Amino acid sequence: MRYFELTCKAFLKKDIAFEKSFELLSKYISFSMYQEGEGEVHQKEGFKYYVFGGLLPIEKEKVYKQGNVYTFSIRSLDETLIDTLKTTLRQNINHEHIQVVETHKKTVSQFFITELYSATPVIVSVGNGKYWTMQESGDIMQLQRQLHDNAEKKYKSFFGESLHVSQNFIQLIEIKNKVPQNIPITKDGKAIRFFGNKFRIVPNEDEVSQKLAFVALACGIGEKNSYGAGYCVGGNI
Repeated sequence: MRYFELTCKAFLKKDIAFEKSFELLSKYISFSMYQEGEGEVHQKEGFKYYVFGGLLPIEKEKVYKQGNVYTFSIRSLDETLIDTLKTTLRQNINHEHIQVVETHKKTVSQFFITELYSATPVIVSVGNGKYWTMQESGDIMQLQRQLHDNAEKKYKSFFGESLHVSQNFIQLIEIKNKVPQNIPITKDGKAIRFFGNKFRIVPNEDEVSQKLAFVALACGIGEKNSYGAGYCVGGNI
């Protein structure tokens, strides 16, 4: 099993606030897909199989500056998608805020994961338009169950096979934020906020758990990955 990562250098044409940067990147990526007929990835229901991280470095003032170059990464299980974006992201030259000027692709084979750290908020729906937080739910078992089910469904959907699951792939989960994090977007003219948390996750060591941990690393853990949620860093200490 492998995932494919695209590291992008982006030139900013205008200042952009940190809280607006995820929507900016999400729309930039989805628009770039449409240039080569990959738009059906966003149009169809179901998993998108990719996730992206935020712009780096993060400015102290929480505003990315016009005229500066920042980096961001896109990961996917789908090599064709990454190959498409490698070209089309740089072709999107008329965007008013941002221009990708360089892309670099790498391939990462499955490795043993001791820990996952979420660099962006992990989003888990709990119904009625609400999302899992300690204040909203507080049920850690529900959280672990939904994160596991999400990863298992992504695996089955992408690879077309089921796993013989005997336990939740998460051995330990630790909440790293004191208050819920959020990703604000605008959809159909309405302002929406996806609320989530930053986690440290220790996966189990068995083969199935390691596959699911790798899927979580490859295309995001939890929901709303195409908006930048659930982007993780994996450790193999």
